[in-house]
Amino acid sequence: MKAGLIALLVVVLILFVAGGKFISVRNDLAVKKNAIEADWAQIDADLQRRADLIPNLVGTVKAYAKEETTVVDEISKARAALVGATTPEGKIAANNQMDGALGRLLVISENYPNLKANENFQSLQFQLEGTENRILQSRRVYNKAVQDYNTELQLFPQNIVASISGFQPNNAYFKTDAGARTAPKVSDDQKF
Repeated sequence: MKAGLIALLVVVLILFVAGGKFISVRNDLAVKKNAIEADWAQIDADLQRRADLIPNLVGTVKAYAKEETTVVDEISKARAALVGATTPEGKIAANNQMDGALGRLLVISENYPNLKANENFQSLQFQLEGTENRILQSRRVYNKAVQDYNTELQLFPQNIVASISGFQPNNAYFKTDAGARTAPKVSDDQKF
């Protein structure tokens, strides 16, 4: 009888330790998943700030470079896609579209000395650069959080707990488009 009681206590103790470990791992996974969501919210806020700067920048460019309608239209479409995107994947794709369009816009500004000298344009360009830096920092933090979470899901015994609890890998890394890494080439006779 005493041996049975000891065996029962050992089983209860093992279940208690295993249950505690399960709860601990599940809570850690939940914290990491929520960190991804919080980091994405920061990126979303930074992207919104950039989207809010775009109409003023476009308006200033239109006043000086009336014939550059193609790039202005691209920026307007990219901004609409960014504002209308509802998922991280959609926002990332729209952001890549916006990066390309803004790059072409800034190249155009080189062809218009009066535009480049305009205080409003300079101020907007400075604010945009600051926002771009915030987006870059937020992207790094977000991608690190996604990496930490995905790594945690692959470790033992976390992978078992994740499987039982329904945690799925997050594959929405914020990467730049391959074409966004190449600066636009401009010649004096080029039309945009």
